[in-house]
Amino acid sequence: MIIAKNIHKAFKELEILKGVDLEIRSGEVVSIVGSSGAGKTSLLSILGTLDRPNAGELYYDGQDVFKWNDKKLSAFRNQNIGFVFQFHQLLPEFTALENVCIPAWIAGKGKKETEVRAMELLDTFGLKERVRHKPSELSGGEQQRVAVARALINQPRVVLADEPSGNLDSENARELIELFFRLRTELNQTFVIVTHDNELAGRADRKLKMKDGKIVE
Repeated sequence: MIIAKNIHKAFKELEILKGVDLEIRSGEVVSIVGSSGAGKTSLLSILGTLDRPNAGELYYDGQDVFKWNDKKLSAFRNQNIGFVFQFHQLLPEFTALENVCIPAWIAGKGKKETEVRAMELLDTFGLKERVRHKPSELSGGEQQRVAVARALINQPRVVLADEPSGNLDSENARELIELFFRLRTELNQTFVIVTHDNELAGRADRKLKMKDGKIVE
């Protein structure tokens, strides 16, 4: 599904990624671990096409996506990749329902069909009674479940998560882990997860370790 070849990334004189090769299969849950500064988040940004490498290739289903212009790449990202971040990144002025709908509205999908899909996701995640609440009115665990629903609204091929449990207490972190694996089972959802959470990393189908800008094991 995803193949990264010889990915290099540098910021001025600082080399962050030093020739990373990686393959992710459809329906896999892959965790990426390593110390701070190992290059995990930079790699995730490139896998998510949020950033371009200085050298290397990234293939989704055989297509070298970095050959595309920014407009085509942005449209591909919106339709095929979902993102979950440590600090949720929910827009504070919008309700839970509206936050979930935003990626679909950006994709040009209709208001009614999008809201129906968003309501289904929020109901699935136990948030049916919270859809009209704004982020400040939700707990940390609820906010993260809203963020996962937002990541799934366009039915992406892959979800990329950067420290998704890092800002949660242990109970909410466990619930999030169970949610990820339930989604993989029910929807054949693919996850690539950067994490310091040993429980989450250990339950993945594969655990990759990064050190000094390379995958070492």
